[in-house]
Amino acid sequence: MDPVRPDFIPDPSLSQAEMEALQRDIAEVARFEDDLDVSPAAIASAGDAPDDDQTTLSASTDDTTNPPLVAGVDQAFVDDRAVSAIVVLRNGEVIERVSAVERTEIPYIPGLLSFREGGAILAAFAELEADPDVVLVDGSGRIHFREAGLATHIGITLDVPTVGVAKSLLCGAPEQSLDETYPEGTRIPIAADDSVETCPDGTVIGHALQTRQYDSPNRYINPLIVSPGHRVSASTAADIVEATADDYKLPEPTRVADSYADEAKAAVNNPSE
Repeated sequence: MDPVRPDFIPDPSLSQAEMEALQRDIAEVARFEDDLDVSPAAIASAGDAPDDDQTTLSASTDDTTNPPLVAGVDQAFVDDRAVSAIVVLRNGEVIERVSAVERTEIPYIPGLLSFREGGAILAAFAELEADPDVVLVDGSGRIHFREAGLATHIGITLDVPTVGVAKSLLCGAPEQSLDETYPEGTRIPIAADDSVETCPDGTVIGHALQTRQYDSPNRYINPLIVSPGHRVSASTAADIVEATADDYKLPEPTRVADSYADEAKAAVNNPSE
């Protein structure tokens, strides 16, 4: 997949002010409503997992000949290099996986992750033959200071529907405390507040989603922070992640991508093997 909007390719040589200005431009053109080539119901319809424990993403009954393609993106690091891994699943089976390694030009700066990791992700997408219906990215989407997290930046640049799946809250105000223990299936809306500069306060920009929880009162699992990246609504983003989480906290596409990222990282560390 090649960039559709090359003007939005993350450039780590920009100043911080220029990066933030580009993110404001991204927020203006990002679409946080459903605009997918398959119905959200088709992507979010999960059947029984196959024997290899990968989630089955089944098509709707009126689209059984074209099951949706769902991609997962995750990163690993080797010194100053980012290793980006992409896996594409159809009906829970991995049909393609690619990786790319790019040097990171800037340190981690909260809110500017795409300028550190985006180059490696786009390099991996350039190797991808499949055309995913939706992409789940390990990182934030609309839950971002300027509504332009990693999932949104990648989604806009490639013009592909994306969902951000983060492990911690970057900004915004949860409707309820995230320090409590919640049962599986709980969704807590996260609204924009004065930490989000590009949309009105009170706008729902994502959810804290409890995909898994222990039965024991002595152990608990934190919720995932799920937000639309591009061409997906906040509610559909949560639907997709919940449906694809299967037996794990993480949705299957990013869980498998995480495993492949570790494998690709090992290959970088041991190129002769």
